[in-house]
Amino acid sequence: MSEVNVEELVIAYLELRNKRDKAQKEFEAIDEDLKNQMAEIETQMLSVCNTMNANSINTKYGTVIRKINERFVCSDWTNFNQFVLENRMVELFEKRIHQGNFRAYMAEHNTDGLPPGINTMREMAVSVRKASN
Repeated sequence: MSEVNVEELVIAYLELRNKRDKAQKEFEAIDEDLKNQMAEIETQMLSVCNTMNANSINTKYGTVIRKINERFVCSDWTNFNQFVLENRMVELFEKRIHQGNFRAYMAEHNTDGLPPGINTMREMAVSVRKASN
């Protein structure tokens, strides 16, 4: 079996990563331009819907639908957390674990084991850093 040359692997890896970075930047620039063009057209279509007071406009190519997008944001987490706890409405939160905070919790409570319902997934990986000149 031939010996693996790690330096050649690192060179190849860095070249591929640089190509991906370049391709991603090119894609992001093109994508941003396309999104901006689409936003301009969406503004024009919304204006037409507003002028016609129409919630939808059918064409032979597709349907324009006027809708309201609604998002909720929190400006006072302390009071909102208190509200959630007092009303036992934890379903108002998204179901995910804050990885950094949980890692810190486990570092402080490592002898207690994992809390109920929590599993750990670990995988080995490598990372490559470019040499500093």
